[in-house]
Order: sequence, then C-alpha cells, then structure tokens
Amino acid sequence: MERKPPAGGNERSNTDDGSDVSPSRSSRRRFLSAVGASTAALSVSGLAGCLVRGEPSHLEGQIVVDGSNTLLPHGAAVAEEFQWRNNRVRIPVRGSGTGAGFQLFCEGATDVQNASRPILGPEDVPEGQLSEVEQCGQAGVDYVEFEAALDGIAIWVHPDNHWCDCLTTEELRRIWEPGSDVETWGDIREEWAEAGHDGELELYGRDPASGTFDSFTKAINDEIGAIRSDYSASADTNVIVRGVRGSENALGWGGLGYYEENKEDLKLVDIDDGDGCVTPTRETIETGTYQPLTRAMYVYFNVNSFEKEQVREYARFYFSPIDERADRSDVEPGEQLTWTQWAARKVGYFATTDESVREARDRLEEVLARYE
Repeated sequence: MERKPPAGGNERSNTDDGSDVSPSRSSRRRFLSAVGASTAALSVSGLAGCLVRGEPSHLEGQIVVDGSNTLLPHGAAVAEEFQWRNNRVRIPVRGSGTGAGFQLFCEGATDVQNASRPILGPEDVPEGQLSEVEQCGQAGVDYVEFEAALDGIAIWVHPDNHWCDCLTTEELRRIWEPGSDVETWGDIREEWAEAGHDGELELYGRDPASGTFDSFTKAINDEIGAIRSDYSASADTNVIVRGVRGSENALGWGGLGYYEENKEDLKLVDIDDGDGCVTPTRETIETGTYQPLTRAMYVYFNVNSFEKEQVREYARFYFSPIDERADRSDVEPGEQLTWTQWAARKVGYFATTDESVREARDRLEEVLARYE
C-alpha cells in the first residue's frame, strides 16, 4: 500500500487556546487541521470496521488523548504516525486545555494527557484548594510524566524601538512583578530617559487561563499567577502581536513562533540571565542557554492504562527512533530523532534533549515491566 504523505506536508501549524504555539515557518493551524482530519478519518474507518488507510499490526483498540491545546498539534502528529503503522488502533486527540484535561485525566477518563505545564501540586494552588496531584491520588490514578517538547517564550517590541535590544531578567521582574511602579521606558533604564526614550509603556501578555501565563509568571516572578494587573491580557496571542506592532512604546510576550510569523512587525528582544544577552533560537532553546524562558511541555500516561497493550506500545513509540518513512525536512544531517522530537520540530516547537529521551525511555521501561 502506498503511503500517503504526512498530514500537512512540510507545513507547520498554529493553534491558539490560550497557549502560545505558532509555527516557525508556515501556519500551525493548517498543520493541525490537516492532522486532525487525518486522525479523524482513521478513527472513523476503524469504528466502521473498514480499514482503508495504513498498515495492519496485531494491535487494536482505542487510546484516548486530551489536554493542552498548545501541545495538540504535537500529539496529533505522533498519533497519526502511530496509527498509520497500526491501523486497527484509534487515537482521538482532543485539546480541552491543560487544566480541563487534567480534570478528565485525574478521573481516569483519558489514557494520555498533553500539558503545557507540569501537573499542579499542593504548593502550586491556593490553600484549601485541591491540587491536580491530589485529585489524581484520590481517584487512584497513578501516572508517569515525560518531556514531550520544548518551547521558548519570547519578548518583543515594536520594530521602530531602536533602544531596547536586550533586557535582564531583573528588569523583566521589575516590569512585570505585582504592584510594579515601572510606568515608562525611562523607569527601566535611566539612560533611556536621558536619551528621550521615556514614553509610557504599553504592556501586552497572556491571560491567567493560559499555561504560557503560568510558565511566564513562574519564570520571571517565581510564583504562578504573580503579575501586575494593569496590562492588556489576552487569550489570543495574535491580539498581543497586533498591540505591540501598533505602538512604538509597546512591549509584549508570547510563544517564539508568533515572532517567526511576524518578523516584519515585531522586534525580538534578547534576554540576559546573568551570562550575557541571548537570542531565542532553535539552538539556544534546545541547548538550554535561553533562560529562564525556555519551557518544557509534557505528556502524561495513566499507568493504569498500561494494562492495554496498545497504550504500552504507543508510549514506547514516543521515544523510539523515527524510521525511513518519516519526513526529514526538519532533521539536521547526522541527527537521529525520536518521534516526540520529530513531532516537536514538525509543528514548530523544539526537540527535547537526547538525555531527556534516554531518561524517559529508561523510566518508561521500568514502569512497563510491571505489566509484561
């Protein structure tokens, strides 16, 4: 049977749920639509008992995936490749959001949870509120966590802003901390005020429903949700982009991919975490030198679901080397990526480290040994 080209071809896609996920080339939304349609087609064919695509294997059954809309394109890309090689397995991949997904996951309603942030423990929620870790524990849902992809949160300004090329993490904290008294560019650096760059700051960022909001506030202000209240918050990063490109005094933040799509309208700001100014790029994110705004995104497997062989093999697939049929347009010469690394690059994110993959594979096999 001739292999149909991977959904979306070489395009990247872009989805916006409250998370920052934009492609480094084309539109992640187009990739997501293509993969989603392909995944749905496979699921429908399986339900109808008429397997018209893919290759047969001894595996069969369903794997239910939900969670982060940010990570939805990544999960859908992995699911499509696995389903192609095991065409009696159905993997509906949904994106209810990280928080809503954990609610279902901790009820045992899903096998796999995509997350744009780590699961929340008691230290991450207000006193008296049941954390996600506690919810899973009360329901008897054991789980295992793996890094699935990396992303970078970028700081950008208007392209006519010729004075701000780099900000220190301390300056970012002063700008964004709760109760901040930074109101103008001159409040950030006296030299800017002396040079006449003392316009009133117009600040744009994500809203509290976003996993990117959680990551940014934790990285800059050391506490999830800690941020000044007088900025323009949006669930749609494209709104942030429009705000920044509309004013010379604007400053905003969001997923690096949104800069890649709007290079003519935005100027990227380097970040100095103490070792000099660093630009967010594939290299600096994948090597961990862009700090503290490189973030990991995660995949969680319900350990109880490992009783099902198709779920065990799907988990292994994540950390298995890509085969000769994989599209290698995002693979560098000499690289040997696994499917989770490949999918991250494919949809405009960044690959986790080889060390992370090795650790994940070893930990996974330890868990799977209980079921085989």
